[in-house]
Amino acid sequence: MFAVVKTGGKQVRVAKDDRITVEKIAGEPGAMVELDTVLMLGEDGKAPTLGTPAVDKAKVFAEVVEQKKSSKIVVFKKNRRKNYRRTKGHRQEQTVLKVLEVSPTGTKPKAPAKAKTTKKDEGEAKKAAPKKTPAKKAPAEKAEADSKPAAEKKTAAKKPAAKKPAAKKAPAEKTAAKKPAPKKDTEE
Repeated sequence: MFAVVKTGGKQVRVAKDDRITVEKIAGEPGAMVELDTVLMLGEDGKAPTLGTPAVDKAKVFAEVVEQKKSSKIVVFKKNRRKNYRRTKGHRQEQTVLKVLEVSPTGTKPKAPAKAKTTKKDEGEAKKAAPKKTPAKKAPAEKAEADSKPAAEKKTAAKKPAAKKPAAKKAPAEKTAAKKPAPKKDTEE
């Protein structure tokens, strides 16, 4: 059985176990979504049922696989000889759906049994996990570390840092001695 469904302003032909990409529909991955605008129902070897505009009681049930964005669309505007150019990009949000059932009567399918972990199960798993303890020093190393004074402990822990060459200074500008202004001869 197949159906033609209207969603996001578009019409899509779907059948059981199809994966379709439609405009964004609210829902987390794994949630069940119901598409109720069924425009046409059909089966192999039978005449299709057309809706006016939609088929009564017919619904398509799908599971949200993921929420994603489409590939980028570049919008470029230009006016010739006016030095006007504008570029904008856009990525449309989409939802990938897996069709669970096409129902002519609108009855919901049975939810697939999934092993979901609860908070209680997670808490028990954390308790059962072994705790990491810091590595212990050997008794000989511990005795040596305790016998050294505090200043030696700090210098022993630090590794000698490689010295960087001094930064080059810009050569100093030489200032020429100012020459006295030439004296004007005054004729009187």
